[in-house]
Amino acid sequence: MKARASFWSDYLPKSWILLRKGYTFRFFKHDLIAGITVGVIALPLAMAFAMAAGLPPQKGIYTAIVAGFLISLLGGSRLQIGGPTGAFAIILYNIVNRVGYDGLVLVCIAAGFLLIIAAFLKFGRFMRLVPYPVITGFTSGLAVAIFSSQIKDFLGLTTALPPSFLGKWHTILHTFHDLHLLTFYLSLFTLATILLLQRYFPKIPWGIAAVVLATAVTYLFNLPVATIASRFGEIPSTLPTFQIPKISSLQLPAFFIDTLTVAFLAGVEALLSATVADRMAGTQHKPNSELLAQGLANITSALFGGIPATGAIARTAANIKSGAKTPIAGMIHALTLLSILLLFAPLVSKIPLGALSAILIVVAWNMSELTHFIQLCKAPIADILTLLTTFFLTILVDLTAGVTFGILVAIIFSLKNLRQKIKIEKTTGSLPLHIDMYEIEGPLYFGSTDSLKAIPLEKEILILQMQNLSFIDASGMHALQEFQKNCKNNHTRLFLCGLQEVFLKKLEAFGASEVVCKEIILKDTKEALSSLQKIYNT
Repeated sequence: MKARASFWSDYLPKSWILLRKGYTFRFFKHDLIAGITVGVIALPLAMAFAMAAGLPPQKGIYTAIVAGFLISLLGGSRLQIGGPTGAFAIILYNIVNRVGYDGLVLVCIAAGFLLIIAAFLKFGRFMRLVPYPVITGFTSGLAVAIFSSQIKDFLGLTTALPPSFLGKWHTILHTFHDLHLLTFYLSLFTLATILLLQRYFPKIPWGIAAVVLATAVTYLFNLPVATIASRFGEIPSTLPTFQIPKISSLQLPAFFIDTLTVAFLAGVEALLSATVADRMAGTQHKPNSELLAQGLANITSALFGGIPATGAIARTAANIKSGAKTPIAGMIHALTLLSILLLFAPLVSKIPLGALSAILIVVAWNMSELTHFIQLCKAPIADILTLLTTFFLTILVDLTAGVTFGILVAIIFSLKNLRQKIKIEKTTGSLPLHIDMYEIEGPLYFGSTDSLKAIPLEKEILILQMQNLSFIDASGMHALQEFQKNCKNNHTRLFLCGLQEVFLKKLEAFGASEVVCKEIILKDTKEALSSLQKIYNT
């Protein structure tokens, strides 16, 4: 019985755990404000992502309502916000072009079942082992792809764009002279509004504010520009309805690859978003519970006229910054979107497409991970090749090829280190009461970075003895940076001891300024304790 209870405890939703502990009005007040704020932010994004996939905007709203509510209700993250995301847009566009919306529904349902299977096989911890250069490579690649897909609406071009990256830009460059000036000026106006709001009024939801202003200008001056209604028709002011998917003839190899791609991206992005939330709010998510919720949410979203969903990093961050305390905020975000759909759908239909393209271009820039991309270009050659392989294949072929070959390159370069296992052991002996010391032996690479998370942060000072570190890659260096941030958040001072010169130079070249600060790089254990005693006494 205990074993069975322990098994199911891994899947208990955070909402249930937190509500069982007691939910106060103070929590509800914070959740209400955060939920409404994120709901307003999510509206233009949900529509824009659906349209970037070549689908009517209400598909994105339905997804944010249905999947967003279930991910918060059933998920393993305390503050995760779920819904359609930019990472899916290009993948879904290609699927819809090949098999239509009905085919996408079947892919979404199959991917949901795959995520449920992955949850019960406890794959959550393995999905977090994707190398950091691969994550940065496909995120940056998708940002470039999203940007490329939005130039047409930003310029007001009417020529249809081919699905390939090079084909898009060939068409754009050869039809640039046909741009619609009014649409172009309105898009620039929306983009400038967003940048000014972000710079001078960061507390105002820039997405909805820019859209409202652009729509008002279009309506007041009766501008002849393309809108949601002119391209897709009026958005219906109705609830999402249950729809049984049509079983059409499918090409099984392509269907299988599409399903794996959607499931993989939904799982990885959800766990990545949950990890970001943990770092920002000091929480701890349950990966397998989160995968289970993502699976159920994607199945339900497809059955109610939606598209694939996952954890939305930007909206999750906004949820935390708005003061959310529990998953109730995510449920309120979904109900806010439902209220807007039922009450204001006719107004939403008048939004100009150029304004939504401007929003997606800003989202693409935020997704681009430019700082991390540049930082990784200073990493060892193996990580640079992994990054560039993933980046260019994601742009030129698709996400599946980018991630698959990116991981393959990372594994090839790491084979010699895979034979070794990292050992992290607590140093025993006569240490001052305020100091903990751990020895790290072996390689710190993408397959072992989770080991750092097991080190408890219980004392004022933590020393990591690293004289027996045998290898470190970009994922390991990134993990050290994140570990340093966690130490700061827990008011623990981190000191590295005995780091070899070759690894010190790698960290410095990588730009891990806080980790390689000269104050905390110490020669040996004896000197470490002596220096720390002086620091502590002063």
